[in-house]
Amino acid sequence: MKRYQTQIHRCFRCGYCKFPTDYSALNCPSYNRFRFDTYSTGGRLWLTYAWLKGDIPWSEHLAEILYACTTCKNCVEQCPMKFAPEIVDWIIEARSDMVEQGKIPLRVKRFLESVYNYGNPLKKTNKERLPWIKSLKKYEKGTEYLLYLGCLASYDEGTKDMVTSLVKMLDKAGISYGVMGDDEQCCGNEVYAMGEMDLFKELAGKNIDKFRQLGVKSVITICPHGYNIMKNQYQGMGYKFEVLHYSQALAKIADDMKPKKTGNGVKITYHDPCYLGRHNKLYETPRKALKGLELVEMPRNRKDAFCCGGGSGNFITDYLAGGNDSPARVRVREAAATGAGVLAVACPGCLLMLKEAVKTEDLDEKLQVMDIASVMGR
Repeated sequence: MKRYQTQIHRCFRCGYCKFPTDYSALNCPSYNRFRFDTYSTGGRLWLTYAWLKGDIPWSEHLAEILYACTTCKNCVEQCPMKFAPEIVDWIIEARSDMVEQGKIPLRVKRFLESVYNYGNPLKKTNKERLPWIKSLKKYEKGTEYLLYLGCLASYDEGTKDMVTSLVKMLDKAGISYGVMGDDEQCCGNEVYAMGEMDLFKELAGKNIDKFRQLGVKSVITICPHGYNIMKNQYQGMGYKFEVLHYSQALAKIADDMKPKKTGNGVKITYHDPCYLGRHNKLYETPRKALKGLELVEMPRNRKDAFCCGGGSGNFITDYLAGGNDSPARVRVREAAATGAGVLAVACPGCLLMLKEAVKTEDLDEKLQVMDIASVMGR
C-alpha cells in the first residue's frame, strides 16, 4: 500500500487520460459511460489516495468505481507524466489491498468464487465444454504448439466459428498443434487484474506445472488476455516458453497466401483489443491477416482504439452496461459509420461484447462481427 501511496498523489487530474491523442472523443470507457470525474483515471486515483490516507471509508460504491476500470491503458498512453506506465499497476494494487482486507464488491466476489470453484468465471464444469472441442487434437510431447483455448472459447457457443476457422487455417498451413482438453483451466489474467494475487499464483502455477509435464515449448493463445498474462507474468515463474497470439500465427500464414479479395465489395474495419494493442503493442500483426481485403479504419484505432468494455472481468461483472454510452454500443456505432459491412476482431471477449451490441443497436442488417480467422476463411 505504501509503495504507491507515495506516488499516486502526483496525479493532479489534468484530464488527458479521458481522451484519445486528438481529443476528438471521450476515450476512457468508464468516464464515457458515467460522465462523473470519479470514473475517470484521475478521479479514481484521487479517491484511492483519500481511502489510503483514511480520509474516506471503504464502501461498496468506492470498490465498484475501482472495478469499473477495464484496465484498457488509454490513460497510460495519454498521460504526460513520467509515472504514466505505472497507472494501471496502481489500480490493480489498490484492488489487491481491498482483496486482502476482504473488501470487494459482490460481483467481483462472485467472479473470483466461480474461478476458484470451477476453474473458470462462467461456472462451467468440464462436462460443459463445447462438445466439438473433444474432436480437436490432444497435445502430445513433440507437438510444436499448445493451442490454449481460454475460458470463453471453451464454453461459450458464440465463439465456435472463431475457433473452428482458426484450426482449419492451422491445419491447412500444416502447423502442428494440440489442445489440453479437460486439463485446461483459466489463465488468470482477469484474476490478476482484479487483485486476487493468491488465486492468480495458484492458477498460473497449475498451468505452468502442466506445461512442464507436457514439455510445452510454444503456446498459441486465442485470447489476448491469455497472451498477455503468459507473456508478461508466467515467464518470471520458473518455466520459460514461447507465447504467440493466434493473430501472429495467422499473419505468418497470410504471408504465404495470395492476397485475398472480397469480390463482393464488402469493406472491413478492425477493432484493436486493449490487451493485444495497448498492453502488448501488436497493432499491425492482426491487420496482416486481413491482407488483400478492403480495410477501412475507424477514427479511433491502434493506440487510440476505444475499449469494448469487457476488460478486467467486465465481460462478466458488467459494471459499464446499460444506456447508449456503454462502450460496446459506442464502438459498434463507430464501426458502422465507416461504411464497413464487417467488424473484425481478434479476441473472443470483444467478439461476444460487440455481437451483443450490434443486436442492441439494431445493426444486424448492416454490420457483422467476425474474428480475423473467420474473415480469412471466407
